[in-house]
Order: sequence, then structure tokens, then C-alpha cells
Amino acid sequence: MTQVNNPLHGITLEKILTELVEHYGWDELGYRIDIRCFNQDPSIKSSLKFLRKTEWARTKVEALYIDMVQK
Repeated sequence: MTQVNNPLHGITLEKILTELVEHYGWDELGYRIDIRCFNQDPSIKSSLKFLRKTEWARTKVEALYIDMVQK
């Protein structure tokens, strides 16, 4: 089954998070999505661990990424 309408198809959560951090930085990312793993001692590793377990947070991160790449 192809996912031509899914803009996240084939993109890993690590790549999404890395690109968001490169684009916004941790401070702006923590402001836009207010979660502790972005605001207190942030790292890719700890953020990935949290986002993989927390659906609502991952949904917000994915939405921000889609918004970023469409601009």
C-alpha cells in the first residue's frame, strides 16, 4: 500500500526532531511545544524516548514539522 498523501512517509522521528532543532533551536521548540524534554536539559535521545511513548506530543511535533516544510 502506498502512502502518497502522507507527508511523513519514510521520515523517521529522529530526522523530524533533528530538523526541527536545527530550524528552531531548543528554546523556540520548547516555546512552541511546551514539554519538559524540550525545556529542561534537552537532548535528541531523551526527547525521542519521550515522544515514542507519548502519542499527543509526537502528534504535535509531526504537525510542527509538516508546517515547517510546507513554508
